[in-house]
Amino acid sequence: MSGEDITETTAATGSGDREFDVVVFGASGFVGEITARYLADHAPIGTKIALAGRNETKLAEVRRSLPLRAHEWPLIVADSNSPASLDAMVARTRVVCTTVGPYLRYGEALVVAAANAGTDYVDLTGEVPFVRYSIDKAHETAESTGARIVHSCGFDSIPSDLSVYALYKKVTEDGAGELTDTTFVLKSMRGGVSGGTIDSMRVIAEQARDSATRRLLLNPQALSGGPGEVPRVSLSAEPSDLNLVNAKKVDPSLRGTLAPFFMSSYNTRIVRRSNALLDNAYGPDFHYAETMSVGGIPALSTLAAGVVAVGTGAFLGAMSFGPTRRLLDRVLPAPGEGPSEKARNNGYFVVETYTRTATGQRYRSRMRAQGDPGYKATAVMLAESALALAVDRNRLPSRTGVLTPAAAMGDVLVERLQDAGFTIEATELT
Repeated sequence: MSGEDITETTAATGSGDREFDVVVFGASGFVGEITARYLADHAPIGTKIALAGRNETKLAEVRRSLPLRAHEWPLIVADSNSPASLDAMVARTRVVCTTVGPYLRYGEALVVAAANAGTDYVDLTGEVPFVRYSIDKAHETAESTGARIVHSCGFDSIPSDLSVYALYKKVTEDGAGELTDTTFVLKSMRGGVSGGTIDSMRVIAEQARDSATRRLLLNPQALSGGPGEVPRVSLSAEPSDLNLVNAKKVDPSLRGTLAPFFMSSYNTRIVRRSNALLDNAYGPDFHYAETMSVGGIPALSTLAAGVVAVGTGAFLGAMSFGPTRRLLDRVLPAPGEGPSEKARNNGYFVVETYTRTATGQRYRSRMRAQGDPGYKATAVMLAESALALAVDRNRLPSRTGVLTPAAAMGDVLVERLQDAGFTIEATELT
């Protein structure tokens, strides 16, 4: 769906009669502004959009910088520290699209407000404790009010979630059994981690000092249960998030050693929650891991993978220790900062996800997109998720509650992202 071929549409009614289809909360932030710009360029004609944040002057500046069609978008003043303002905001819209993180610090009141109001919700969180909070505090309410609370609608975790979902759909269509060992491989990317993601890591590092939070973070099924239901499983029940992996064991076509993917400890939990929400449709022997390619030459890739594994562990340790965290804060991007427009446009990512089915057949899904993964591509994924909930409501699965992208939007979101220029495909390997 390009800016040149916008088609007339009427937003489906839902959540009662609402003033807006989408409210972008945090629109004056870096990713919030990019998301608003994408909506101004690509939202179907007739979509009613508002910009929200705590500073009306900054919101007005952002609105002036957007394409002409956005200049009449209303502004809403709302603050994460003012539950009353959040209640008033969500009552006016079908969907609230929030970029205001870290969500452990700023997101709890909003997710509860959306659930209470029956308002659909999308965010960019990569924080296991926040999603667990959301499940425990908002899932049952959202089910009763008809709200879809959809976390992780950016680079965390749509490529992971939809890649496995695409495999599931293709394998089911082919009658090839169910998924078994399934591995995500980040083949290549250009772009950086956003300042918001770094800030979330800071908050999680602080929270991890608590023993109960550490147990939650280490639990591979931390997000798979319902309210108050955190399955107690051993670490060996699923692949390790920090393993070096022989690429040939993932698929015979691959070479070298695969390194741990730095967001695997979050994305894997989202994929497993999708499977749980889909009534374990991926199969009783479904196991999921995430890795990244560091080259195909055996010796060199093993060395590089080891460096990545050690570096990832060292970085997380440094983030949890005050003096080293203060040193890192001097060089890491801060919230609200990001690369130039040229750098965002030149970024990209390519992921491939491999599985072997219960019948022994091999499949691969591939997802590719242009745009810096942490910024431009993330803004596209977030905006299209919001639009899927706002204007395609009558095509969505009937599930409500605290959901994942695959469980909430499935085929509709796949189609929207493909129309936006993403490659999402699954094929059998021979």
